[in-house]
Amino acid sequence: MTTSGPTVTGPELRARLRRSQRRTVLVSLGLVAPVVLFLILFFVVPIVQMLTMSVHDRSVAEGMPRTAAVIGTWDRDGLPAEEVYAAIAQDLIAGQQARALAGPARRLNQEIAGYRTVIFGTARGLPDAPANGWRETLIEADERWADPAHLVVLQRAVNPLTDYFMLYALDLERDLQDSIRLQDSDQRLFLGLIQRTLTIAVTVTLVCLLMGYPVAYLLANIGGSLRYVLLVLVLLPFWTSLLVRTAGWIVVLQTEGIANTAMLWTGVTSEPIRMIYNRFGTVVVMSQVLLPFMILPLYAVMSGISHWHMRAAQSLGASFPTAFRRVYMPQTMPGVAAGTLLVFMLSIGYYITPALVGGSGDQMLSYFIAFYATETVNWGLAAALGTVLMVIVLTMFLVYSWFFGVDRMKLS
Repeated sequence: MTTSGPTVTGPELRARLRRSQRRTVLVSLGLVAPVVLFLILFFVVPIVQMLTMSVHDRSVAEGMPRTAAVIGTWDRDGLPAEEVYAAIAQDLIAGQQARALAGPARRLNQEIAGYRTVIFGTARGLPDAPANGWRETLIEADERWADPAHLVVLQRAVNPLTDYFMLYALDLERDLQDSIRLQDSDQRLFLGLIQRTLTIAVTVTLVCLLMGYPVAYLLANIGGSLRYVLLVLVLLPFWTSLLVRTAGWIVVLQTEGIANTAMLWTGVTSEPIRMIYNRFGTVVVMSQVLLPFMILPLYAVMSGISHWHMRAAQSLGASFPTAFRRVYMPQTMPGVAAGTLLVFMLSIGYYITPALVGGSGDQMLSYFIAFYATETVNWGLAAALGTVLMVIVLTMFLVYSWFFGVDRMKLS
């Protein structure tokens, strides 16, 4: 005799299914949550902070609150009213007593050299009460308080939202009428720096492509244990510190290094050639460091291409070069695109190698980002340059996605 369990009705079955699905979703979220939290804390938040710092600065508004409240009423027709000068004087006196003028002075000095001297010099000599009004008192303390340029910069700087850093990162500036224009030729720096960074990154990418394509082809078409030996040689740089590899290249490329000694001994040159602390050394070392990032995507694509394609083309009368160019190479384009994109993205943000083996004219954008962040403590300009670098990388990624599609990227 058989007994059957309780009958499960349709609504109860659906309820059990929903509970099971909720448990599955909760378990999945629990597994993914640490990774998502890590990305938010160490990737998304720093990027958002960088973007914010490039267009937001409250140092003047917080250090000179009375000035921030009234200077907006000045229409820039003549000198500001007495109440504006009174607010400036009161902020300078209060800031001097509280030692809170460093932030505003640093921010204003970034736009006009010497503004720091104006702030601290005036604050130290101000009386508690003016004899003939605060306007005359401030101008007597420093005549630059009657300069429209200094007052306009102060009026702009009290606004926390600013485009100064982004404009400066592109060699642009605002004149007294708020029109955007190019800086004077002797003050332009960053457009040339961006061009230099792009030139070095493109050069390194092309060198890696020219050197990596034959190596990847050999890896994909060679058989036996030799393939694994070559793969180990390709991966070997990943097991060595970047600083060690860079120091090794310094030994090889210096004036009395291995390369110059070999060329002198073989008669290739009659005197040592300068191959380091210049553009040549930068490109050579960066290419050697980034070459595996080009070879691996190419090898991943080439290993999936059937050998019969080339044989079929040759059996139909095509020569090897023609079959290679018209049959084999088009199939490797996803690997070429992925490798070039990866190498370009890595090279455009390189810092250590150009700093160690490059000359003063070979430093890239990342060097100046570090310089303004650590040496001059100009976080706004460092963030603006970082934003420019991020825009370049995102533009390259969007171009790749447009032509090839992210789903076709193969890195391994």
